[in-house]
Amino acid sequence: MSKATNSMMMMMMVDTRRIETEERVRDRLTTPIGPKLAAAAARGTDPRRPAGPLRIRSAPLAAPHGPRPHTGPRLPWWRNEVRIKRTTPRSGIARPTRLVALASGLVAAAAFAVPSANATEVTTFSTAQLTKASDSVLKADIPGTAWAVDSKSNRVVVTVDSRVSQAEIDKIKQEAGANAGALTIKRTPGTFKKFISGGDAIYASGWRCSLGFNVQDNSGNYYFLTAGHCTDGAGTWWSNSSHTTTLGTTAGSSFPGNDYGIVRYTNGSVDKSGTVGSVDITSAGTPSVGTTVYRRGSTTGTHSGRVTALNATVNYGGGDIVSGLIQTTVCAEPGDSGGPLYSNSGIAYGLTSGGSGDCTYGGTTFFQPVTEALNAYGVHVY
Repeated sequence: MSKATNSMMMMMMVDTRRIETEERVRDRLTTPIGPKLAAAAARGTDPRRPAGPLRIRSAPLAAPHGPRPHTGPRLPWWRNEVRIKRTTPRSGIARPTRLVALASGLVAAAAFAVPSANATEVTTFSTAQLTKASDSVLKADIPGTAWAVDSKSNRVVVTVDSRVSQAEIDKIKQEAGANAGALTIKRTPGTFKKFISGGDAIYASGWRCSLGFNVQDNSGNYYFLTAGHCTDGAGTWWSNSSHTTTLGTTAGSSFPGNDYGIVRYTNGSVDKSGTVGSVDITSAGTPSVGTTVYRRGSTTGTHSGRVTALNATVNYGGGDIVSGLIQTTVCAEPGDSGGPLYSNSGIAYGLTSGGSGDCTYGGTTFFQPVTEALNAYGVHVY
């Protein structure tokens, strides 16, 4: 290759490097210049150097060893001071915008962290307060009300039937005073009543009820349990409406306050089965809230439901208030009174007391715990 050709190629390489270097520096140029220097730049002169045109000179190629000399063009003086740009791209958000966004985020976080002044505060009531609230419902003495403490909601749930007016509800709350917030009012269709009527099953002189559980005492004597409002005022009991087959006589009764009674068998020829329907009753106990239970009665037969409360109190009206009851969703109707509440595994739970609704539309039914009656009379299931 001739010297002329080699020189031309080197000039072309230098020119190319000059153009690329100027473009890179132009992109990176961020340092402002003063008014005097700007005016000098416009004239193409440098006040720090003798007047004359700028010359772009090429540097010789670097030696095999030692520091590599500057191979690009010498830039005009106003471009000598440049800042190094970040090689990592920014987020694309200008600094003022990012500051506003950061401040907005902090405000939003603070608003999220601080509870709203409008948030509903949940009040927790002590056992003493719940007891006072429960007692206030009893003092109000409104027929058609039933109440029990719900440990999950920490409230006294008051169930009112269709005859209870708003004014009577207000009376209950007024009686509760400072503990009125512990009351939860719920309505139920129909009216609370003791389930007793004429029909078929066990008969007193003027009404029909349902047999609860056959029981024995420690001497081997046979009895049956039923509701106290059934045995109250009753003497002799028969197995039919014509009163031709005698069962026995009332041996004990507790109503109101409680709702259980006991009848001693006097007819030795009557079969005294320890079953309820096809379920053999082998023990007695107390169900838990949520337990599935079964009820059998002479009017509506067998129905099931679940326990919704324990230790409930119901005001049937006329001074007939019963406490300590099992509250359920099992339906019942008049004539089912005294009938058994039990599990399908053979555990005796209770005796039908009363409630509202019917077995067409459903309702609320209360049961006297059978364990209380067993203990009161010293008898047991079998």
